[in-house]
Amino acid sequence: MKSEEISKLKTGDIIKLKKEHPCGTNRWELIRIGMDVKIKCIECQNYISLNRKNFNKSYKERLERGPDN
Repeated sequence: MKSEEISKLKTGDIIKLKKEHPCGTNRWELIRIGMDVKIKCIECQNYISLNRKNFNKSYKERLERGPDN
């Protein structure tokens, strides 16, 4: 993912990562985008933080726009 593409993502968006979470889903909600990216698993509600480099490597696609976007 290019750095200009991450700027198109907004909090509340539902995204897909390349690898599944241990609970079996790969649907995540964007909670915060800054120096690091905080995401929440849609299935089990666990949060993780990734630095931008790791997020860019893991990001696959945006599935849905958030409610306020």
